[in-house]
Amino acid sequence: MSIREVRLSTTPTPEDITDLRLGDIVYLDGLMYTAREGVYMRALEDQANIPMELPSQSAANFHCSPAARINADGSFDMGAVKATASFRFAKWLPEWMAKTGAKLIVGKGGMTPKDYKEYFVPNGAVYLSTVGYGTGALLGRGVENVEAVHWNEELGIAQAMWVLKCNNMGPFIVASDMNGDCLFERENAKIAENVDRVYEGTKPATLKRYGESDDRTDEVI
Repeated sequence: MSIREVRLSTTPTPEDITDLRLGDIVYLDGLMYTAREGVYMRALEDQANIPMELPSQSAANFHCSPAARINADGSFDMGAVKATASFRFAKWLPEWMAKTGAKLIVGKGGMTPKDYKEYFVPNGAVYLSTVGYGTGALLGRGVENVEAVHWNEELGIAQAMWVLKCNNMGPFIVASDMNGDCLFERENAKIAENVDRVYEGTKPATLKRYGESDDRTDEVI
């Protein structure tokens, strides 16, 4: 199956979400906000009013720490946008998605298949993963403008809620779909099927005290 490239609005329709396939390459247009543990705790645990109209303004939540600064005149300078690992925020996502209508959760490393089936699918949401490491500057090129920064004084630059206007921002890869299937789980299973071949004909381990092994059951994927 060929890899598809998809231009997607940050306020996608249910049909847009359903049409996404695992492995699709996505580029985003529209407003996207950053939110991680600081925003989640302030909005969900402290019950602070979210300073955006969600999901009408944006249904895309980026797990991100921008490489940016706020100037004395109130303007913003942003270079790179660096995704952060999403698995750390799993406990807040069910309530966050239900409260804000988020349909696109964007970050690094993916979530567990259980998270996708129990949290994402019931909320009509999918996960978009950044592609590899070192792409922060590339993603930054897709930020047309910084529209606002909320809760900077309370949370600091890294944890604040940045509102980014995106134009062809990407690439991101579709890592979960509306069936609750997981791209990383699928591809890891394919790799695991061939691990035995890697060990065929290998000589007995000589550096066992340093952890070397010729037993494939010791392999960690």
